[in-house]
Amino acid sequence: MKHYREYMIGAAVIAASTVALMTTPARATSASGFTATQIAKGVYGTMDLNADKDGTWDLKLKTKADSDVYVTRNAIAAGGQSGWHTHPGPSLITVTVGEITVYEADLCTPRVYRAGEGSVDLGSGHVHLIRNESGATAETVVVQIIPKDATRRIDAPVPNNCNF
Repeated sequence: MKHYREYMIGAAVIAASTVALMTTPARATSASGFTATQIAKGVYGTMDLNADKDGTWDLKLKTKADSDVYVTRNAIAAGGQSGWHTHPGPSLITVTVGEITVYEADLCTPRVYRAGEGSVDLGSGHVHLIRNESGATAETVVVQIIPKDATRRIDAPVPNNCNF
């Protein structure tokens, strides 16, 4: 009987340890060689924009509450990266110097953007990583629209399908 009780206690400890390990979230990734400098921030009330230019170009932007709009300059050293993360709203990323490689967590397929080109990050749980794989310095300017007073960046763990 004594051995049975010791066995059950040992089994319970192992089971609890296994559950704790399974529910511990994966570690977030840190940026390296990546410097962000806020250039401007504006607070906007509710927006309901619908621009139409000659019937060939449309823009629709609608918010239900106040928004923070940030403009940020990012300097990315050769070999630098942003770490895996998401944002609570969309970001318009314009490469101003060099080139960047953007990885989306769902596919982990690289997409290269060069100076003068732009990338749209949807935010809202859309996890991504920006790397400078070019061997030279890269810079971007980002316009970000998020809910007022929201945390701008939400770190995320390395996706299972990415090997770096």
